[in-house]
Amino acid sequence: MKDTVSLVGTYYGGKSILVTGATGFMGKVLTEKLLRSCHDVKAIYLCVRPKGGRSMQTRVENLLKCKVFDRVREEWPNFHKKIKPISAELTQPNLAIPSKDMEELLSEVNVIFHCAATVRFDEPLNRDALLLNVMGTQQLLRLAHQMKNLEALIHVSTAYSNCNRRNIEEVFYPVPVEPKKLLDLVGWMDESLIEAITPTVIGDWPNTYTFSKALTEYLIHQEKGDLNVAIVRPSIVGASWQEPFPGWIDNFNGTSGLLAAGGKGILRTVKCNPAAIADIIPVDLAINLIIAAGWYTAVHRPKSPLIYNCTSGGLNPLSWGELREYFFFLRIKNSENSTRLVWLESYLSIDRCVSILPFRMMKLFSRLDKTLNLLEYFTSNSWDWSYENTSMLLKELNSKDKTLFYFDICQLTWSEYIKDYCLGIKKYLLKEDLAGIPAARQHIRKLKTIQCVLKATLLVIIWRIFIARSQMARNVWYFVLSLCYKFLSYIRASSTLRP
Repeated sequence: MKDTVSLVGTYYGGKSILVTGATGFMGKVLTEKLLRSCHDVKAIYLCVRPKGGRSMQTRVENLLKCKVFDRVREEWPNFHKKIKPISAELTQPNLAIPSKDMEELLSEVNVIFHCAATVRFDEPLNRDALLLNVMGTQQLLRLAHQMKNLEALIHVSTAYSNCNRRNIEEVFYPVPVEPKKLLDLVGWMDESLIEAITPTVIGDWPNTYTFSKALTEYLIHQEKGDLNVAIVRPSIVGASWQEPFPGWIDNFNGTSGLLAAGGKGILRTVKCNPAAIADIIPVDLAINLIIAAGWYTAVHRPKSPLIYNCTSGGLNPLSWGELREYFFFLRIKNSENSTRLVWLESYLSIDRCVSILPFRMMKLFSRLDKTLNLLEYFTSNSWDWSYENTSMLLKELNSKDKTLFYFDICQLTWSEYIKDYCLGIKKYLLKEDLAGIPAARQHIRKLKTIQCVLKATLLVIIWRIFIARSQMARNVWYFVLSLCYKFLSYIRASSTLRP
């Protein structure tokens, strides 16, 4: 009987859950999964701030209309009744939550999933990188300490929070500067001064994002007090493997942007090391691990906070070089330095680039170039992550939960996943009809034929120009032509002699 009932799902029954970052990629999948697989949950509070001229209520209404909720909408039509929007600004004291909502949260919330963060690599140190990632977490911790019935707080970090190390254990690592002191420091500095000291402050971290995530983890270690806290560190979060739909994706961040640009024929080269690991983790695996970590933290109450490395490289590795096998017409080209150029031929349908204005193309290529430069550090290096806590958590799940909240990356077949990933980009991001794939492939063949003809024509023109200036070149040219003529004559004669 024990293995036929979901222990994880049973735990969340009757619980009130607070989710930050619910409008983000992982937040959407987390909310959907809780509603569908833990449908007896009492309430899910979504912390959302007004943005872009849209109110909190409007943003939540638009969120619940997303395709990601189609499956739960079909299975549980009244799912929206469990959603309770909360107007919140993470960087403000008490998250700037209205007093009425505050009273309810302090008495009702049992589990917090903290997903809110900026994932931009080039944020200035004093803006979202510190304010949202570090100060926002600090404010949330202070709020959590006031909650009377809180049983677990799960913080979503990144596997690259300590990417200045090659071997990354599931432990807290020291940081070169005290998080609280740095927050105080940037509070009075002007923008130009902060920008000037940023390279010195972040040291051997590649960007402010990973540095701020390291600071956040250390801050949690300092201020957790008696809270039951766990940290999940996903690597490069990609499209879903199985749920809510294979290949579901809603943003162009990271690998998704590279595949989309390469598939459209806009991006032709990517700097990487073919031997380096492309540490992609499907979003549904990461979310299942996060939910399972919430259950384990609340029920078993570990003596010290557990950290879970949610990565694929050490368990089911996929290198950038191997990735080429899962694309149509993918080639590897060597460069003179330690990096490699990966030639991305079109997988998705290609629109006619001539329909795009040159100015827009220039802006697009500038953005792509900037993105590639930011990602080069991660596509040219590999890391070794430990998995003791993640493996332990998987063993703690019964057979029902291993099916319902699967996060065993070893079960994934990369060739099938990458195929679904590309089709998901085409369907969910580019909003293209999958029925057009055969026509797109035929269009690609036509373009390749035209390319070959143009190259041959250009070669002939150059050669003819060269012939006009060299007797030797003319002799070689006439010799080649005579060979071609004799070969064609032989083929013609052979075909006439056949009975």
